[in-house]
Amino acid sequence: MTNASTISTARSAAGTLDAATHAAKPGMGRLAAASTIGTTLEWYDFTVYNLMAALVFNAVFFPSFDPLTGTILAFSTYAVGYVSRPLGGVLFGHLGDKLGRRFVLVATLILMGVATGLMGVLPTYMSWGIWSPILLVALRFLQGAAIGGEWAGAVLLSMEHGEQHQRGRNASFTQVGPSCGTLLGTGFIAVVSLWLSPEDFQAWGWRVPFLSSVLLVLFGLWLRKGVEETPLFKEMEARKSTAKTPIKEVFVDHWRRLLVAGGVRIGSDVLYALVVVFTLTYVTSVLHLSRPLALSATMIGAACNAIAVPLFGSLSDKLGRRPVYIAGAVLAVVWAFVFFRLMDSAQPLQICAAVVVGLIIHAMMYGPQAAFVTEQFPTRVRYAGSSLAYTLAGIVGGGFAPLIIASLYKSYGSTLAISLYVSAAVALTLVALLVARETANKPLES
Repeated sequence: MTNASTISTARSAAGTLDAATHAAKPGMGRLAAASTIGTTLEWYDFTVYNLMAALVFNAVFFPSFDPLTGTILAFSTYAVGYVSRPLGGVLFGHLGDKLGRRFVLVATLILMGVATGLMGVLPTYMSWGIWSPILLVALRFLQGAAIGGEWAGAVLLSMEHGEQHQRGRNASFTQVGPSCGTLLGTGFIAVVSLWLSPEDFQAWGWRVPFLSSVLLVLFGLWLRKGVEETPLFKEMEARKSTAKTPIKEVFVDHWRRLLVAGGVRIGSDVLYALVVVFTLTYVTSVLHLSRPLALSATMIGAACNAIAVPLFGSLSDKLGRRPVYIAGAVLAVVWAFVFFRLMDSAQPLQICAAVVVGLIIHAMMYGPQAAFVTEQFPTRVRYAGSSLAYTLAGIVGGGFAPLIIASLYKSYGSTLAISLYVSAAVALTLVALLVARETANKPLES
């Protein structure tokens, strides 16, 4: 599906939803669910891809290489989804500040669902040869563009509708989506893995989770029908003060804020890649333990992360964004080394503890992150600025992190290099936090 056809379809769908929308302001429960559903879908899709890259894509799409090299190649296609995010951030960020937050949320939901559904019917390398991984990369590119445009709109949907003294909590609803999506994706794959033999799972079972994402798309479109455009954007439209060229305005007038907003994101992304993405490879390929153990640890950790994110988001409303964020970053540096001590014990309880605590520390940064990033920019360019910060930092942080982590282990055969890499990434976040301005309990800029 091209971007043009996606936008056309989204306009039609958004128009239909507008006709069905009640004038009454939606309750916070509806806003929270509508804000969360998009990132839940996208991280369900991303999680399914990530896990398949670690478990079967090395054999299905890169069968000519040894398992670890094939995994590294599969993680390379994972990085493509981050490289394409800025494209989605530029396109949908521009549209979000010009046409509205809600319109973009429909477009990105459709694009993500179509791309992931097509992955589920993609022929393997044995059937189509080199064209198979090429098409995989193309669909991965569309996935990244969709999530690059979705995130800021989902945050603004709840933050610009809700009470201003609860922006940290309200913005964190979107941040719950990745954990919910990770939990759904991991759980679904665990069920399919138990239901099918390893041979059937590799032959066709891996397709089932991709195809199932279509149901989440339909549910998301229905859920968002009861949510209107945000009041702040409506006011800006009424004043005819929307930015003519939001992207240009961000780079020219707000580039310092862009650097700060992007910098605070890098550390949490790299920590997430270590604790969630690399854990599967490390447990199954290095420790030679069972796949269900790795999936179970990830699921428990994701559930704890989903609970902790809004708690730390709310805490940032009381204590400030920076203190909560800095505490999480400092603990992340420590955990980068403790993590492998627990993993190398090869004991199930210690492995689960390594993942769970790692994801709770991640939540300390991730909970305040959405409000902190979006609060850096005025309303007229808030969508574009937040999208650019989120997507550009995603390349430096999460996009190449699994590839770098796997390559470091392959090169050095030691986890020390990985721990140092994670610490360096978190240090960049700490620098950005130290130079950033506190934004909690201050009015949003118009």
